[in-house]
Amino acid sequence: MQVDLSKFDNSRYKPGRSALAQAAWFFIGLPLLRCPIIPSSLFRVKLLRAFGASIGQGVVVKPGVRVKYPWHLQIGNNSWLGEDCWIDNLAPVRIGNNVCVSQGAYLCTGSHDWSDPSFGLITKPITLQDGAWVGARAIICPGVELEQNGIAALGSVVTRSIPAGEIHMGNPANHVRQREA
Repeated sequence: MQVDLSKFDNSRYKPGRSALAQAAWFFIGLPLLRCPIIPSSLFRVKLLRAFGASIGQGVVVKPGVRVKYPWHLQIGNNSWLGEDCWIDNLAPVRIGNNVCVSQGAYLCTGSHDWSDPSFGLITKPITLQDGAWVGARAIICPGVELEQNGIAALGSVVTRSIPAGEIHMGNPANHVRQREA
């Protein structure tokens, strides 16, 4: 197969907001969200809500967090987004209650079809159920769900869903044990 990226056509993908709303986010909202000199988590939460995110009470958003499209983001109560985590949400990302997304974690909802010579875009949602924990520098791939109290350990690459209460680690992430209550 010969890859020909000149034939790439992303016109089927619709980000869910107008070009003006996207520009406002990328040039105003995102720089403010990431700004390290603004210490307020409450400011970041209000900013994400202003751009369409659904965010519960008691949510902590640390400096350096990056969100592709806030209107595709839903976060429950008392959840944390650690420094420099990246929510690359071309598709919906749903984060439940009491979820920790640690420093530098990457949640990726989009990829490309490597069997397609024009490298077509594929998007799938990510869901982190109540009590889930994404460890520092872990990568969550498109279509993955961490079920209730599931853990993706530090640096793991999660390519398939993690059942409730299981701890997965490694590249690719594999089950290592059950989470203790």
